[in-house]
Amino acid sequence: MSTQYSIKVYPEGKGRDVYRNIEICGDETLDQLCKTILDAFDFIDEHLYEFCMDNHQHSTDAYYATMMEQEPSTDIALDELGLYNGQKFLLHYDFGDDWIFHIRVLNIIEVKESFEPRIIKSKGYISQYPDYDDWYE
Repeated sequence: MSTQYSIKVYPEGKGRDVYRNIEICGDETLDQLCKTILDAFDFIDEHLYEFCMDNHQHSTDAYYATMMEQEPSTDIALDELGLYNGQKFLLHYDFGDDWIFHIRVLNIIEVKESFEPRIIKSKGYISQYPDYDDWYE
């Protein structure tokens, strides 16, 4: 048996227009969740990030992905976090551009076997570097 988390993810200010619903197993880590979110929005994974578990940027209740041995680390399984239905937390990605992805736990169920993270619903599009094309014009 494995735990399946169904979550909704949306960039700050875009919840009605741009979002992804994702299913991910509880044995996956916050690192994998970040990768899944970035892939879902066609972002390049090249920056540091943190998960703020109290849904506030620059939180003291956060897990960090850094080059140093900073604790608590994002190398932790989702099942170890004590997530619950309706919980809200956020992914703060790229501390320069400050991308904020809001995350809400929609449902938690037991499934027979683990699976790869998957996008089950998608709406809208955002660009990681919206002004990039303007640089070359």
